[in-house]
Amino acid sequence: MKTNRIAAALLGALLQIHPLPMTAQDKLFTLEDLNHGGNNYHNLRPENMSLTWWGDCLMYQDVEEGGLLDAKTGKKTAVFKLEHIKDTAGNACFRTAAGALYPYPGKTWVLLSNNRMRMLYDWKQKKAVWTQGCEGETEADWCAASKAVAFVKGAQLYITDADGNTRQLTTDGSRDIVYGQSVHRNEFGIEKGTFWSPDGQRLAFYRMDQTMVADYPQVDIDTREASYAPDKYPMAGMTSHKVTVGIHHLKDGSTVYLKTGDPTDRYFTNIAWAPDAKTVYMFELNRDQNDCRLTGYDAQTGEKVAEIYRETDSKYVEPLSPITFLPWNPGLFILQSQRDGYNHLYLYNIKGELQKQLTSGRFVVSALLGFNTKRKTAIIRSNEASPIQMNLYAVDMKTGKRTPLDNGKGIHNGSLSESGEWLVDKYTEPDVPRNIDAVNTANGQSKRLLTAADPWKGYAVPTYECGTIKAADGTTDLYYRMVKPARFDPGKKYPTVVYVYGGPHAHNVDAGWHYSSRPWETYMAQKGYVLFILDNRGSENRGRDFEQATFRRLGQIEMKDQMKGVEFLKSLPHIDTGRMGVHGWSYGGYMTISLMTHYPGVFKTGVAGGPVIDWKWYEVMYGERYMDTPEANPEGYAETSLIPKAKDLKGKLQIITGYNDNTVVPQHCLSFLKACIEAGTQPDFFVYPGEGHNMRGHQSVHLHERITQYFEDYLK
Repeated sequence: MKTNRIAAALLGALLQIHPLPMTAQDKLFTLEDLNHGGNNYHNLRPENMSLTWWGDCLMYQDVEEGGLLDAKTGKKTAVFKLEHIKDTAGNACFRTAAGALYPYPGKTWVLLSNNRMRMLYDWKQKKAVWTQGCEGETEADWCAASKAVAFVKGAQLYITDADGNTRQLTTDGSRDIVYGQSVHRNEFGIEKGTFWSPDGQRLAFYRMDQTMVADYPQVDIDTREASYAPDKYPMAGMTSHKVTVGIHHLKDGSTVYLKTGDPTDRYFTNIAWAPDAKTVYMFELNRDQNDCRLTGYDAQTGEKVAEIYRETDSKYVEPLSPITFLPWNPGLFILQSQRDGYNHLYLYNIKGELQKQLTSGRFVVSALLGFNTKRKTAIIRSNEASPIQMNLYAVDMKTGKRTPLDNGKGIHNGSLSESGEWLVDKYTEPDVPRNIDAVNTANGQSKRLLTAADPWKGYAVPTYECGTIKAADGTTDLYYRMVKPARFDPGKKYPTVVYVYGGPHAHNVDAGWHYSSRPWETYMAQKGYVLFILDNRGSENRGRDFEQATFRRLGQIEMKDQMKGVEFLKSLPHIDTGRMGVHGWSYGGYMTISLMTHYPGVFKTGVAGGPVIDWKWYEVMYGERYMDTPEANPEGYAETSLIPKAKDLKGKLQIITGYNDNTVVPQHCLSFLKACIEAGTQPDFFVYPGEGHNMRGHQSVHLHERITQYFEDYLK
């Protein structure tokens, strides 16, 4: 027995020095597995299905074929295979069917496209019924109603009609005069620059004149001699661009511009067509962003015909969604607003008379997916069940009654069939990688189409937890996520990294798979860290007042809330309070440096990516919405600037940026470095040449390895 005890003791000692090899159930992740730029990333993502609708028929989109997917049985029936589709020379012409569309219910036509042509293929007759060249198109916007496509080529806006005739709409397009593209720096829900009328005979498009906007002097280092490659960048308080909206008529080739008056210091957004294509509606917003008006214009003449809604706010109004007309009544539309404190749906007539508020309560409607036209219900997505969930509901247009369409858990998103009778519900839960259901929106009955297996089975997976703490105001609940190493030992103290974003229009914690933990958190937990992520006041999905709490003083309340998170961490026995780090990107980079300089000594190590340093160097639309102009809010800009805080930096800080960042321009980082030099503080600095605000492709793997290594060197 004594010999056995000695042998066991020796074995235990040896294991501490030379641990046993990992078993098959304990595989370790690499960044090639976890990062979106990694070579093995696609193999470790939950299984998915690419689906679309052909009227009320559900269609699957595989790489080599497309076909019907029976929502009742889940059976697949191929209707075409790419290998059978040839071009006029008899060559195979499409590499994937993943983007196949079925634009005409009742016709057995599928729309396929590549970088040379788009084709309508009749799978029943097994032949192409229509083709259209598309080589060189950018910003292409194809219209099913007319088969015409609007696109940009060489800075000019063009239309190619169904017969293949191409018409050039503009001649003065340039770097200064931008046509048919997103304007106002993609704020206010703007994602594109062309908008077809329902009948496909008229095209609304943006024209952006930015000749008056200052150039930010970016540099291209890939030429033999580094060359000047400026970006148009309107900084807060400075001269912004001017936008107008044109209407082109396919039948006679004429173009008119909406007679909006002087476009100086105004924003035009959320363009919507009336069902009869005679009127164009849009939201008009003043530069202060506190006065928003819904206006209508005659599409034939460009004359203003109505102002049917107005909303003002002492802080800001932010229209994010176009009005949506009811399919069964062209005289009624739904308008979205958070005027009662939360984003909700309101029913109006075209005279601007409120008919009723369709949804209300202390929750956010995040999307209007469409309508069940037979039952006259609106299908919405909201976080009514929980602030960290998103669920699907049918809203009765007469009574406002909301009927759940899912299991009441997790994060759901859906796409509706033509009539709205069927819904594809793709969802995830903290312990569910992905499920896909086909849901009958009339009765809520569903059919499971996919139950994704856990792609991380066999790996050493961390523990993911979610909870709440009180904000610095003592009353507001804030949600957090905590990630612990797979072999967590409650008796051990762990180095801890606070990952932070904190800004508007974003959140980090929700009821998705692993509470929507970022893959890098898993990588860090595997290396022996605890990760803590808190959604402070100012972030999204919690209502107007929760977001607007930061108005004119960005970063200040956010820091107070984050420090409440630090207090919580310090109360936990397994947190090594002497080894705490902080990391974030963009707004999170700003928060990282803010926390390290306002609370010196709390964080031993930090990594700030693409950080805002002073809001006067940020762009007009976003910056002025939350901070007003530097002239109108000098105290706020002074308080939130990190330049004076350079002298207070304590601990190891690495700043990383894209050398050609056109979102948070390099002036931010460089100015902070200059201030640190003058103050005698010593941050580290790393740049990615040729990269913008985020690192593309495999460079993202390099980036996250660098971030990780900095914590390994200076925190662990």
